[in-house]
This record gives sequence, C-alpha cells and structure tokens, in this order.
Amino acid sequence: MAVIVAVDTFDVRFPTSRELDGSDAMNPDPDYSAAYVVLRTDDGPDGHGFTFTIGRGNDICRVAIEALAPFVVGVDPDAIDLGAFARTLTHDSQLRWLGPEKGLVHLAAAALINAMWDLVAKRAGKPVWRYLADLTPEQIVDLVDWRYLTDALTPEEALRILRAAEPGRAGRIATLLARGYPAYTTSPGWLGYDDEKLARLAKQAVADGFTQIKLKVGADLSDDVHRFRTAREAVGPGVRIAVDANQRWDVDVAVEWMTALAPYDPWWIEEPTSPDDVLAHAAIRAALATAAPEGRPIRVATGEHVQNRIVFKQLLQAGAVDFVQIDACRVGGVNENVAILLLAAKYGVPVCPHAGGVGLCELVQHLSMFDFVAVSGTTENRVLEFVDHLHEHFLAPAIVRNGHYVAPAQPGFSAEMRQDSIATYSYPDGPAWASLTPTAPGGCERESTLDV
Repeated sequence: MAVIVAVDTFDVRFPTSRELDGSDAMNPDPDYSAAYVVLRTDDGPDGHGFTFTIGRGNDICRVAIEALAPFVVGVDPDAIDLGAFARTLTHDSQLRWLGPEKGLVHLAAAALINAMWDLVAKRAGKPVWRYLADLTPEQIVDLVDWRYLTDALTPEEALRILRAAEPGRAGRIATLLARGYPAYTTSPGWLGYDDEKLARLAKQAVADGFTQIKLKVGADLSDDVHRFRTAREAVGPGVRIAVDANQRWDVDVAVEWMTALAPYDPWWIEEPTSPDDVLAHAAIRAALATAAPEGRPIRVATGEHVQNRIVFKQLLQAGAVDFVQIDACRVGGVNENVAILLLAAKYGVPVCPHAGGVGLCELVQHLSMFDFVAVSGTTENRVLEFVDHLHEHFLAPAIVRNGHYVAPAQPGFSAEMRQDSIATYSYPDGPAWASLTPTAPGGCERESTLDV
C-alpha cells in the first residue's frame, strides 16, 4: 500500500511581461505563473500538477490548494477511484460555497486532480493520454460527474459514443505515434509585437509546418486591420489565420470589428465576449455566418475561461460555438475535461484546446490525443494550440515537429517542472525576482537583463 504523506505547494512566476510575451487586449502585461503542487508519497514517485495564472493572484490559488490538501493526504494512489476522488474535491459543501464548481476553488481542485492523474499514470508506467485511452468505456464514463449534464448527455449516450470509437483505437494510436497531433501557433500574434516581428514569426511558423496561426486583436481596430493585412501578406491565402479578442467586446462591437477584418478571411474569432454569456456568443455566430469572402462564415470559438462543464453544455445546446476550446488547468482538471470532450462529441463540434502559458501545452496534448484515440476518432478541423514559451522548465517538454505535437512517451502528465526552475522562479524570493524592483503586489519594473 502506498500513501500520499504530504502536499507541497509553490508560487512559481516567470517575468514574461518584460518582452510582452502573452500580451493581448485584456491582459497587456502577463507574468506567466503556476500555482504548483507536488503530492509526496511514502514510496515514490510523486505526483505533480498546477493551475495557470498570469501573476497577481497566483498566491491566492496556492492558498486554495492548501485548503483542499486534507482531502488528499492519506490517499492510496494504487487503490484510488479517480472519479470519486475528483467529486470529493469539487463537492465539499463549505469550500464549494465560495464558488460552486468555478473560481479559485475550482482552479485549485484542478491542480490537485491533475497531480493525482500524473501520479497514477506514473505508477502505471504510461503517459496520461495512453492511460486514458486504455480504459474501458465504462471506466471512462465513471470518471465524469454527471450532475447537471443529463438533459444534454446521459451516461448511456456517452457509452455509445465510446463504444463506437473502440474498433479503430489501435489504428489511431499507430497513426498518432507515427504522425503526431495537428498544431497551430500563436507565437507570431501577441499584441505587443511590432510589424517586423509579426511578419518574421508568421513566415517562420509556415516554414515550420504550421497551417494555422493566431493573432490577438481588440485594442485598436485600425491597428488590427493593419496587423491582419501584414500577417496575410506574410503567409499567403492558403494558411488559416484565427483571431482572439480575449473577451474584449460587446455583441455589436464584435460584429462591427470582425466585419472590418472579414476581407482578410479570419478562420475563427476566439472569445469575442464574456465567456459566461452563451446567448451573446450565439448572436455573434449568427451575425457572422456569411461575413467572410464568398459568403463563408467567420466561426466562433471559446472555452479557455469557461468555468465548468455546465457552461460548455449550454454553449453546445444553444449552437453558440463552432469550436470548443478546453483548458487542462481550468474546470476540474482531467475528469471534467473528459465530460466536455464527450459533450462536444455528442454535438459534433470539434475541440481545439487552449494552450501556451506555463505548461498548458504539456498537459492538454494528452487530452487531445485521448479524444482522437477514444472519443471523436478524428483530427478533422482539430488543431491544438502551441506557443513556444517556457517548455525548457519541464522534465518532459512538449515537442512539436512539422506542425504536429509528438505523442508523449514518458509516464505521467508531462507536468513535472525542473527543481532548479522552481527554485529560480519562486515568487517573491527566487533569484529571478530578486533582480526586479517591486512596484505593486505581484508586479515589477521590467529592468532586469535576465533571459527567460
């Protein structure tokens, strides 16, 4: 019998705002951060997980993780029911009161749930995507919290979806190992980049095998038109260019803005408005149904800030999105993301996850690969975001070749950060932060010459 004997937490932050990496219309100066957790066992290995923030507030997520830690200490990872474990963390009545399956407590639960998946998969000697794909349909269904979902998807319907995908699993695993999973990149498109950097990185992305890139928009319309024209001239007509407003607009502004960008053939508009506003997404989608050249639609995508499976359910029920964007560190970690993948399969909507940040690429690749192998059975119109930032801080970094994610082979969730990186970037006492002058709680003057 193995036992989790301790839960260690860390506030890890990277000063990415110095180079405007990650900058967008709503988040102009993010410092990519991880509220990081390690589940210590009495016999090894340990489980690693985290939730992603952009700086200030990372310490609050850490406190929330520590509030949930008593539910984890003493658990035997070799005898765990992963569905029941996730429900224990998300159903605690007193912590749930602070935000029922949303907000800081839900982010903290995701960190711990993901860490447990890392631990269990390591002990099984499998990467998480393969661990999930090797489960039976019945075992996968048992991972899901079905409360609030059955008006849209029942366990019986989910079983039918999973059983229909069983015959081709082995072939899809072989395809995945041989070719990888299709990716797109946001690296050229940060709002703070100048024209030269935008065009150079866009051309490089195409040379690297990407067939889709993404631009941040929403700060200034004339500037966005100019930047989109620059990007389109750089990559030509055959490359998809998606845009992301990061929740910036009301409905009428979103329609006006995207109509102005329509001549340059946007593939999708991501997060055009509040992630909680299902009806606004539906209205924007309807208004942009024929806005692109030759009457093509400008599609609508959202999900990275959607707080739980219930809002995803409503987006799908309302026909409000063309693409579902899950996030490995939001909602309730692996378990709730499995529910969302099943919902998307029921409604026939492609899943194109959000990634980037700190470790999001490392984690969410497992979920996309599981979806391909065991749920949707296809990569048609599915791409997984890739941003070439901060991968060097992980023991098993995400690898992209010729525009495709290479399937992880190392056991676990690819979540384990290097010990020297944790020490260097721990806030506020790590060496990376000691050289920066605080200007506000969690902020800094960007004068350091430290190379991130």
